[in-house]
Amino acid sequence: MFHTLLLSFAVALCGCGGGGNGDEPGAIVITASPESIEAPADGGTFFVSVKTTGKEWGAYANGDFISVTNENAASATGTITVKVAANPSVEARSGSVTVMSGAARKTIAVSQAAAEKPAYNAPDGFTLVWQDEFDSGNELNAQDWTHEVQKSGWVNNELQNYVNHKTPGGDLVTEVRNGKLRITCLKEDGKIYSGRVYAKVREGWQYGYFEASIKLPSGKGTWPAFWMMPVNNDWNTNPWPMCGEIDIMEEVGCVPNEVSSSIHTQDYNHTKNTQKTHAMTIDKAEGEFHTYALLWTADEITTYVDGKVQLSVKKSAIGSSHNQWPFHYAFYPILNLAWGGSWGGMNGVDEGALPVTMEVDYVRVFQKK
Repeated sequence: MFHTLLLSFAVALCGCGGGGNGDEPGAIVITASPESIEAPADGGTFFVSVKTTGKEWGAYANGDFISVTNENAASATGTITVKVAANPSVEARSGSVTVMSGAARKTIAVSQAAAEKPAYNAPDGFTLVWQDEFDSGNELNAQDWTHEVQKSGWVNNELQNYVNHKTPGGDLVTEVRNGKLRITCLKEDGKIYSGRVYAKVREGWQYGYFEASIKLPSGKGTWPAFWMMPVNNDWNTNPWPMCGEIDIMEEVGCVPNEVSSSIHTQDYNHTKNTQKTHAMTIDKAEGEFHTYALLWTADEITTYVDGKVQLSVKKSAIGSSHNQWPFHYAFYPILNLAWGGSWGGMNGVDEGALPVTMEVDYVRVFQKK
């Protein structure tokens, strides 16, 4: 009989528990108005009215672009001032605000629109002659783009196999989605696959302003690049590096967020350690979009990151012979995501990072008219 009474008493105690479920008797209930916030790209300040059946409440932000100030939090009713910072990215983002009172929690969703794509910002006197904004379809336009197909080890001891659009198993290495070109490096059946694509490979452009907005991937082993090589080159009579190479942007994942620009010629190249190059660290180059550009004239090559000069080389400073300045014929733009190799793999690779994706918001070409 004594044991039965103890059991009955324990059951009664369990029935009186004060958990955080609003359906339970005595549980604290939080209400908020509005229950969600939709912020424009330029941000703003928003006010949320809070009421709780508890004695006090508090709130905190989830997302580094959101801040909150709590008013009258020591009472049952109050107001949250929510400040949303401007969104510099061309991608929408989301976060939340959590209201708490006792064991109860209430989540207020916060979404923010993407910034508009940057306006054309070519130098004065330049006119747009070609662009791909990646705003239609789900594959690259074959009239404009050509995929490279090569096995691993083809150049720079890189580990990836370049394939046309998809792997043997059907995984996509290039696709157009949500207004972006996505180049993905992945592992399938023990092999690494990725994408390398050429814009107007048979035509290219001689001189101009070339610009792309790119979000870099992260992971030890990644080697994304935006660069240029000569059109219809005869590799027997004009081999690399004699033919010339313009690297607008390169980055390796083992040195995160450090982007570089270089030119390579017969006299100035990395095999001799004489290449003309410059590197700078860019905040969140991995994970956010940044603008990389080249201004190429008959006498000078200048690259930019977000409008700031990265590398500037003048023909008058290094010489005008073909071995010194082979930049007197058309070149075509290249986008690729390599894996490992002499530079990308200089500190080893981390296959646990795969798959990784390089995203491109647009590529634009301007020429002086």
